[in-house]
Amino acid sequence: MFQERTWRKSTYSSANGSGNCVEVSLAQDALVRDTKNASGDVLAFSTPAWRALINWL
Repeated sequence: MFQERTWRKSTYSSANGSGNCVEVSLAQDALVRDTKNASGDVLAFSTPAWRALINWL
């Protein structure tokens, strides 16, 4: 069953849209997409992989 996801824009994205904007949706996994191409491809991370990435940054 498809479930609607909530997307949150990165705090590093600029308000005027000129920056490199990404959004993340956190559920059982983490999906990352380009704000300017919301219907495009997404990067999918497992929960452990997402935590490892965030802790590395």
